[in-house]
Amino acid sequence: MNEAFRRGVRLGVPFSLAGFLISLSFGVLAVRSGFTPLQAIVMSAVVHAGSAQFAGLSIVDAGGGALPGVLAGSLMNARFLAMGIAIAPSLTGGPLRRAVEAQAVVDPSWALANQGDGTFDRWQLIGSTVPQYVGWVSGTVVGAFAGDLLGDTDRFGLDAIFPTFFAGLLLAELRNPRARPVALTGALIALALVPFTPPGIPILAASAAALVGLRR
Repeated sequence: MNEAFRRGVRLGVPFSLAGFLISLSFGVLAVRSGFTPLQAIVMSAVVHAGSAQFAGLSIVDAGGGALPGVLAGSLMNARFLAMGIAIAPSLTGGPLRRAVEAQAVVDPSWALANQGDGTFDRWQLIGSTVPQYVGWVSGTVVGAFAGDLLGDTDRFGLDAIFPTFFAGLLLAELRNPRARPVALTGALIALALVPFTPPGIPILAASAAALVGLRR
């Protein structure tokens, strides 16, 4: 097996554990909002994006309907457009193969695969996503079917995992001198918007910091 793939799997395991806890909470909340366990699991298996899933779930739970929920989730995932453009030259093969490989782009894997020179290790990207995907879907399964046993998930402090998760990614980028200005700019944008905008919008807006790279 490719060494970069194995290294990616090892690097992805800690993020998989965090994802398991976040998706466990999603599974519980989705079922309590009217989703069937199967619907919650399928959503996690197809979308595999915590911020988008929670955004869509909050809209549906508030009575907004499926279409506004999908639009909210799509808005949250808009950051993947910039990430996809950045990683596209590092993918190989024809359009179909590149599209399939691009499904491995999630926040931690994108950061882990970044080689610091504008290129990405595609095998490390894919390898790190594998355990994260397993953890995410598994957590949803447990949450969807064992929600009654878990009770109120807020008492476990799971709401702190998301900000801690993104703070960890920020710290990793700050170690790279070339990425440091963009990481700091993105962090400042997010912090400035937190008091005034709905959850998720600060992280989305922070991706505009990537435009700093256009100067190069």
